[in-house]
Amino acid sequence: MEITKLEPKIRRGLVVVLTGNGKGKTTSSMGMVLRAVGHGMKVCVIQFMKGDLYSGEWDGVKLLGSQVDFTSTGKGFCGIQGNPYPHSEHRKNAQDAIELVHRKINSGSFDLLILDEINNALQLKLVDLEQVLGILDKRPEQLHLVLTGRDAHPEVIDRADTVSEVNEIKHAYRKDIEPQPGIDY
Repeated sequence: MEITKLEPKIRRGLVVVLTGNGKGKTTSSMGMVLRAVGHGMKVCVIQFMKGDLYSGEWDGVKLLGSQVDFTSTGKGFCGIQGNPYPHSEHRKNAQDAIELVHRKINSGSFDLLILDEINNALQLKLVDLEQVLGILDKRPEQLHLVLTGRDAHPEVIDRADTVSEVNEIKHAYRKDIEPQPGIDY
């Protein structure tokens, strides 16, 4: 059987927002990483809030080799799960992540840039709306940009090409089942 590869008539970067209260936003973006690497694309992932607890994607993307640049800049989820760091420290890390985003965009080295949990960072005032909109404005025409996290801002949603909302219907956590490696983290 012959496999057909589709080629768009016009190539352009898309802005994709993955939001909602359900599980799977980061996981969906990691699927895009896998898909992009399969097309020979260079990918950069910047995690805004994760960083204090191990997550499998950290080592998983290393298996994809030099096609993926992965940085976790956060100190965990601000204000929840017993996170000990003050808001000011979370904000400083998020501001460092914003600077990193601009450096990665300016490098021109990437086809796909994923800003994991940036929606949460915006909602928690770790980054400012003007900063996020500035990233959208500065995005080169060919760069795909994915913004994940709950509570996506309406202006970000308005500017996106594709928006998917992940809604929780049922979650094992609600049945007192602990998070499971490879599935939940």
